[in-house]
Amino acid sequence: MPDIQAEVINRGLVASISDMTIWRWLDEDAIKPWTHRSWIFPRDSDFEPKAARVLDLYAREFEDRRLQPDEFVISSDEKTSIQARIRCHLSAAANSHHPMLVEHEYDRGGSLAYIAAWDVHRAKLFGRLEATTGIEPFGRLVNQVMTEEPYRSARRVFWVLDNGSSRRGTAAVRRLQEAHKNLVLVHLPLHASWLNQVEIYFSILQRKVLTPADTASLDDLAAQVLAFQAYYEVRARPFEWKFTRADLAKLLQRLASKEAGRLPEAA
Repeated sequence: MPDIQAEVINRGLVASISDMTIWRWLDEDAIKPWTHRSWIFPRDSDFEPKAARVLDLYAREFEDRRLQPDEFVISSDEKTSIQARIRCHLSAAANSHHPMLVEHEYDRGGSLAYIAAWDVHRAKLFGRLEATTGIEPFGRLVNQVMTEEPYRSARRVFWVLDNGSSRRGTAAVRRLQEAHKNLVLVHLPLHASWLNQVEIYFSILQRKVLTPADTASLDDLAAQVLAFQAYYEVRARPFEWKFTRADLAKLLQRLASKEAGRLPEAA
């Protein structure tokens, strides 16, 4: 604040100014340069066709044909390194005088990986806690889903996945489809987790269970996550997904225009 006061006085804008006036100016101004948002520019050369295929599946289409009633779409990912933070002192419940009070210091009680799968159209949720991620833990989740009806007898089950090490490349496609003949693996573009519907559920879990992180033990953390999963599934409805192919085309066109504006003109 003193820096801003000195600058506006040095520029001759005012003879003197109070902190309150500066705060009012900053609050009313349309541009707030002290704030920022992070984003990732699409770098996948096949971003549009890969994203479009996922958006089609959310709209119950694949390769220009409507999905049949016995075809399903699963969105899956993993939430890694969920820490069991054991507070040095018990947390104090919120009351009319103060919010919930959580001790800043904690002991590390270990961590878990939560691997989940979300049936996009049926709002069916599967999840399991593992010590770590990898091919085998992810394979256990796939088996958990694919050995249950209606997926076991389905015509096709599309799995929308990112490019994590346990499921990227032709080896992952071959491994999963050899284990389950009706499984169709659909990779997201690189850096496109925002297109993965299960991430919406992860954000809900983060807000309602994992923030603030406050647990008595690693087992207690596991019980909290799985209890919320069971609670949520009873009440779950399909997410109201509104981002379409048309929105994708507009987004990429806008990004292309921005990128073109940054390129230097040819000599």
